[in-house]
Amino acid sequence: MSKMAAAALFRGAAPGYGGPAWRWRLRAVSRHCLCHGSGGGDSDRADSGAWSCFRLGERALVRVRGPDSALFLLGLLTNDLPLPGSADRAASPRARAVYAHFLNVQGRTLYDVILYGLPEHADQGPIFLLECDSSVLGALQKHLVLHKIRRKVSVEPCPELRVWAVLPGIPEEAGGAEPLPKHQGTTILTRDPRTTCMGWRLLTQDESPALVPRGRLADVWDYHRHRYQQGVPEGVHDLPPGVALPLESNLAFMNGISFTKGCYVGQELTACTHHMGVIRKRLFPVQLLGSFPVGSITPGTTVLTESGQAAGKYRAGQGNVGLALLYLEKIKGPLHIRTTGSGRVALTTSVPDWWPTATK
Repeated sequence: MSKMAAAALFRGAAPGYGGPAWRWRLRAVSRHCLCHGSGGGDSDRADSGAWSCFRLGERALVRVRGPDSALFLLGLLTNDLPLPGSADRAASPRARAVYAHFLNVQGRTLYDVILYGLPEHADQGPIFLLECDSSVLGALQKHLVLHKIRRKVSVEPCPELRVWAVLPGIPEEAGGAEPLPKHQGTTILTRDPRTTCMGWRLLTQDESPALVPRGRLADVWDYHRHRYQQGVPEGVHDLPPGVALPLESNLAFMNGISFTKGCYVGQELTACTHHMGVIRKRLFPVQLLGSFPVGSITPGTTVLTESGQAAGKYRAGQGNVGLALLYLEKIKGPLHIRTTGSGRVALTTSVPDWWPTATK
């Protein structure tokens, strides 16, 4: 990475420097083909136009509703709320989604969520769904109940809906037509609020993506590999509760924070860092070069420069791609990491194309 690129990142800017192309290998086999009228031919051209549907079993949903639910969540989340409006109008509004973090009082991330705002009904008040890492579903519910006090809010799991990620076969179509031409029943479809290259989020009771025209069931391994290549953290492995800092985790790049909203838990450190305008570390997508035993690189392993200085820490990954929290001043030269068996593996960083070119 050039000195100019690193200097831009110090100021919060991120040029589209050498970002990896958006590709993933569809691991669907013929029995998983759910295309309408697909027949027996699986040509490359047909595959490129299909939708890749990933069932995200490690993601869960919490329902928050009640007259006070909007103000309640505003005081806990880093972002404004997605408010689609009233469902009683002639043209019912669509569900909307935003990305946000819950922080602790020290300003560190507790839980990353995608927040869905559902059409409001007069007899129920605002209804929100919070998509979170399934391993912290209980902890998030307890966190919400702890802060509820006397507000008229109900907090409950929503096990009837499954979370799907839907990605187009052709990268350039990410911002184009949606995978569902017409919404059905309780199905919720929104663009992924973090970045266009992450496609769409689909919440449905269905166990298969059959409702998606030309939809193919794809291996979730490829979803996570694509996500790591694009530098998008998700869940407790990428964002350890009480450890990760939101701006170092590129929360602003992923549209996950509002610097104009009212107060929320953990705001002070985040706002101070933003107004100072200097972020010394960032979560970067990385690629490991060469062969190494599976499980030999553990989360938290120190990333080293050629001279042996600490450049940051490896956070998490899938195969030879992952995320690392790195000092911006240390990423210009060759980097490497030590395996548990004292082996040495070279490591390269990249700046995703979707990062903004100028962000305060």
